[in-house]
Amino acid sequence: MIPETGHFALSLALMVALVQGILPLAGAARGHGAWMALARPAAQIQFVLIVVAFAALTWGFVVSDFSLAVVARHSHSAKPMIYKITGVWGNHEGSMLLWVLILAVFGAAVATFGRNLPASLRARVLAVQGLIGTGFLAFIVFTSNPFDRVIPAPADGQGLNPLLQDIGLAIHPPFLYLGYVGFSTAFAFAVAALIEGRVDAAWARWVRPWTLAAWCFLTIGIGLGSWWAYYELGWGGWWYWDPVENASFMPWLVGTALLHSAIVVEKREALRAWTILLAILTFSLSLVGTFLVRSGVLNSVHSFASDPDRGLFILMLLVAAIGGSLILYAIRAPALRTTANFQPVSREGAVLLNNLLLTTAAATVFIGTLYPLFLDAISGAKISVGPPFFNLTFIPLMTPLVIAMAVGPFLAWKRGDFGWAMKKLRLAALAAFLIAGLSLWIAGSTNLLAAGGILLAAWLIAGALSEVAERIKLFRAPLDSVMARARHLPRSAWGMTVAHAGMGIVIAGMTASTAWETEKIAALKPGASLDVAGYVFTLDKVEEVKGPNYTSQRAAVTVSRDGSLVAVLRPEKRFYPVQRTETTEAGIHTTWLSDLYAVVSRQSDDGAWAVRFYHKPLLPWIWIGIIVMALGGGLSLTDRRHRVGVPAGGKTARKTTVPAGAQKA
Repeated sequence: MIPETGHFALSLALMVALVQGILPLAGAARGHGAWMALARPAAQIQFVLIVVAFAALTWGFVVSDFSLAVVARHSHSAKPMIYKITGVWGNHEGSMLLWVLILAVFGAAVATFGRNLPASLRARVLAVQGLIGTGFLAFIVFTSNPFDRVIPAPADGQGLNPLLQDIGLAIHPPFLYLGYVGFSTAFAFAVAALIEGRVDAAWARWVRPWTLAAWCFLTIGIGLGSWWAYYELGWGGWWYWDPVENASFMPWLVGTALLHSAIVVEKREALRAWTILLAILTFSLSLVGTFLVRSGVLNSVHSFASDPDRGLFILMLLVAAIGGSLILYAIRAPALRTTANFQPVSREGAVLLNNLLLTTAAATVFIGTLYPLFLDAISGAKISVGPPFFNLTFIPLMTPLVIAMAVGPFLAWKRGDFGWAMKKLRLAALAAFLIAGLSLWIAGSTNLLAAGGILLAAWLIAGALSEVAERIKLFRAPLDSVMARARHLPRSAWGMTVAHAGMGIVIAGMTASTAWETEKIAALKPGASLDVAGYVFTLDKVEEVKGPNYTSQRAAVTVSRDGSLVAVLRPEKRFYPVQRTETTEAGIHTTWLSDLYAVVSRQSDDGAWAVRFYHKPLLPWIWIGIIVMALGGGLSLTDRRHRVGVPAGGKTARKTTVPAGAQKA
């Protein structure tokens, strides 16, 4: 009865989403207040209904109701409870239900907390989200029903993909979807603004917190995916430019550009049409990512739920959403002209450079990811585009971006003074060069590319700190005055500093772990040792261990340095009998300045075990930096200006109205 209740709630949610998508939109066009008012309760009711459906599916997994086809295919009675719960979204049907649940969360949040929005704009925003929800709910109900029954019910299930039975990947999809789907709100604001003909400082202030929240979630989601691949797949890396990794990275790049561009709209009412386009492209790339993962066109360890037939339905949704919004943009954008001029050397110019580099980088990733698919579809030729292509195209684009990130905040709006900005950054530049030189000396290396990466990281961190120091007049005013300025500095300013510094930490971790990593591969018998970057790795033993739903060959690897014990690593090779699948569990010890990493593979006939040992300097800084970036975004989100819209009659709420001719178009 509970699954049937969930199915009914899901079907009812589809009908409510259809009402939410049509009537408020028509009401806003006709000035019909009652129809516009339907948007708020419809969004809230849709949220409640989808929560009921999601809870019903979760109940099916928790109690191992194998009469549900999705539970029978993706769960097992012997599976630990935590993975029974996370198995709800470890499959195609459940993950799409999570997708629409998060969409409903954002819609209900706009309906509940967006009371300061003009009634017509709120109705149109919620209507656009309702139309998106209609498409994906129809996709679930008609092609991916999570409540399909199996008669007769099997005695036990087939079990969840062992790669997904891990806490890292268990929490990775929810954060990723919170980012993907969160950008739907910025998309809805953009489409509503195009329909209404209003893009001004108030609009930018309303759209920024939703964009910032989605960006934070997507940042965490990408970081969790990278972390999982690092310790679970056993290949020793943290990023491989995998197509599904790229699918989440592209909206992050364009979403970062959108965040910065919206600031220009709010402060100067410039770049209005460009910001609208970025909002459309960001969510469009999120939809492209959903299509790539769900369509079956990609072969990836991350693509855990795919179906080519269902992919056609998603492709139709993608074409409707992207094509429709771009057509609307082509019609309306010419009316969004601005008179807010600025010089190339200015804060606006720095943001525009930031935007161009980020979107170009996203375009290179898009081409590298999809070109093999297009070539295969056209000619049948099979090619792969790997790390060499992305490294050679992406890194040169990011280098000037990082340089500009430190300079931009020192430039004034409209017209800046580059010489003055560089003068204020002279200590940051000196510190960056000293740190780069020191890193080469410590590493005992002459790798100039590595030194360049550390230089950029130090430049960005020192530049971010210098900008705060300039604003609070550190060392130039009495301490009481400095502390007062620091207390009254907007949280958004502190958040920008923290996020930029976090990016610098990430760059340092990427550079050091790539340039100065030490790897040793050998066949060792128990008791044998291997020297890795001054550490002695000793394979003590390998023993059989039985887990709750797997068996494991677990090694004990002692790591010592100068005769002193550093750590005991326990890498594993697990076997899941239900799925007849093996997984690798790396043994990792972190000192926060480096990682010691061990992987054990198969045993040869002579009793030796294939092992791989690594020393990875500064690699933990990658995830530390990602956390710092997300915290910076969260700190900015707490700024009161990101929670309170500009009053309708305020000075900055100048309305940009589409001419009558354009309205008819």
